[in-house]
Amino acid sequence: MDAAHLMDSDERDSAYPALPLRARRIIFAGLVTATICTLVAALVFIFSRNGLTWIEIAMTAVFALNTPWMVIGFWNAIIGFGLLHFRRDWLRNVTGLAGLEDVQSPVTARVAIVMPVFNEDPALVVRNLRAVTDGLDATGQADNFDLFLLSDSNKPEIAAREQALFEVWREDNARPDRLHYRRRADNARQKVGNIEEFCARWGDGFDYMIVLDADSVMSGEAVLRLVRLMQQNPRVGILQTLVTGMPASSAFARMFQFGMRHGMRSYTTGSAWWQGPDGPYWGHNAILRLAPFRAHCHLPALPGTRPLGGEILSHDQVEAVFMRRGGYEVRVLPLEDGSYEENPTNLPDFLTRDLRWCQGNMQYVKLFLHPSLIRGVRPMGRLQLLLAILMYSGAPLWYAFMVLGLVDLVFGPFESVTAPALDAVPGIPGFGLVLFVTVMAMTFAPKILGILDVALRRSARGSYGGMARILAGTLVELVFSMLVSPVAALAQTIFIGGLLFGKRIRWDAQERDDRRVTLGEAFSGLWPQTLLGAGFVATLWIAAPQILPWAAPVIAGLLLAVPVATLTALPAFGRAMLRLGLCAIPEEFETPETLRRVAEPIGAAAADTLAVTRPFTEVRPLADPERA
Repeated sequence: MDAAHLMDSDERDSAYPALPLRARRIIFAGLVTATICTLVAALVFIFSRNGLTWIEIAMTAVFALNTPWMVIGFWNAIIGFGLLHFRRDWLRNVTGLAGLEDVQSPVTARVAIVMPVFNEDPALVVRNLRAVTDGLDATGQADNFDLFLLSDSNKPEIAAREQALFEVWREDNARPDRLHYRRRADNARQKVGNIEEFCARWGDGFDYMIVLDADSVMSGEAVLRLVRLMQQNPRVGILQTLVTGMPASSAFARMFQFGMRHGMRSYTTGSAWWQGPDGPYWGHNAILRLAPFRAHCHLPALPGTRPLGGEILSHDQVEAVFMRRGGYEVRVLPLEDGSYEENPTNLPDFLTRDLRWCQGNMQYVKLFLHPSLIRGVRPMGRLQLLLAILMYSGAPLWYAFMVLGLVDLVFGPFESVTAPALDAVPGIPGFGLVLFVTVMAMTFAPKILGILDVALRRSARGSYGGMARILAGTLVELVFSMLVSPVAALAQTIFIGGLLFGKRIRWDAQERDDRRVTLGEAFSGLWPQTLLGAGFVATLWIAAPQILPWAAPVIAGLLLAVPVATLTALPAFGRAMLRLGLCAIPEEFETPETLRRVAEPIGAAAADTLAVTRPFTEVRPLADPERA
């Protein structure tokens, strides 16, 4: 093994003509701290013009707790944008990885590509797996790869069709010996247990494991890039790709992933710059070094009962910090490089998925309450877990700030009730407005810089269909984001409150197909948003009507939650956006071969026959792969 590969990660990040990792973190911490202090001081300055009340002190405390997530995102985007456009060797500077230009070296390691599933659509699963395998075959370097469908499905009809489709695929494949199906009779520990059972049963035969979700797919070239990087960087334990959305026909999915696509390149580049070897793991579309994963990443059960106790549901980030505790690096590769997933097609399904993640992330609180569970975890690992909590704790803090403001308007001193909207500090006209605009600009900075990133690159502008389409899509997506954000934030707030009283959400298969959302379904899930929006309007109309224009984005999102959920799921709306190229992503204008393969039909008729003639009770795992 090359001695250069064995350098400590801090040293290797410093080996290029760039700031040492420690200096980056000091600079980033300084920027974040200074920004938070400035914003909080500005708010205190505004409140203190007539003396601080207890409500204003509470609002300041809530604002201070909620600000770090926004500020970190802001500086991630600023730094990432600067690196992308003002640093020629930005990728090497950010990742510190050897072999970034390597596209030819042979794959010598044994690699398992695994897809754990639970009651997913079998046709979707097999299509995605087939696309990955066909993509690898096209590279001519597929010999060292085996593919595993790891089923936890417990519905008889799904399990039967799952295996039937898989066997039809095996029979049609030139190398069926590399395709393996295993179904557990007992899905203990859910996805974590599924992966653990694979590692115990087959882990000795492989060097690396690439994990896919049921709705994710990777090109052959993207897979080879990950493997080559792992071969040349033996201290990397997990290497995560940037995952982009697949082309969608649903209006909701189109708008959602259009905004995500722009913002995440700058954001992820900036975060990777200061996180270095302590990066994130998102649970799929990533490669893991199997030996250290098996040795260091076993997850403990959390003390107490569900929803916050028991098995860790959001396992990925905990596995990442455990891998780092074991002395291996966790890196993210901030490239749009043939790594895809599907996004929810409507607002109710999006909220269901979001609340699942919320429950999993909030379990991390138990890790801090029981320090023995994370003994030896590095400070950066603890920060990653804390950031995962802040991702969702910001929603109740945001609503707490607004509710406290309403209470102050209604029950506070007469001056605060009758003061003009966003009252200026005496002697500094418009100071309150400046703070408001600053906070909003920082909130939307990742999206704005993402659009600017595309606009400044000729090839990127062309890949999105030209600047006119980009600007039109941006306008639509910004309105969409402003309407949906308060809806999602209230759903998170209510759910987090329910967690304290034992409420939880089932971790079941996601609904991935386009579907209509009726007004009845939308109202049954979103009536709290409508009710709160009406309450805000009534209170402000009576107490401080001059505030209504500034509160309009939040109020509009809450009041329109039901029609927005229904409208954005209408097939006709999606078709119109598709026809106009509105919120289109590059893959719609030039479809990669991998996504063409995903769209190809499978042997459904033969599988139907096989599923009928082979009842569920006879479904058995395929033979274990033989190893030389």
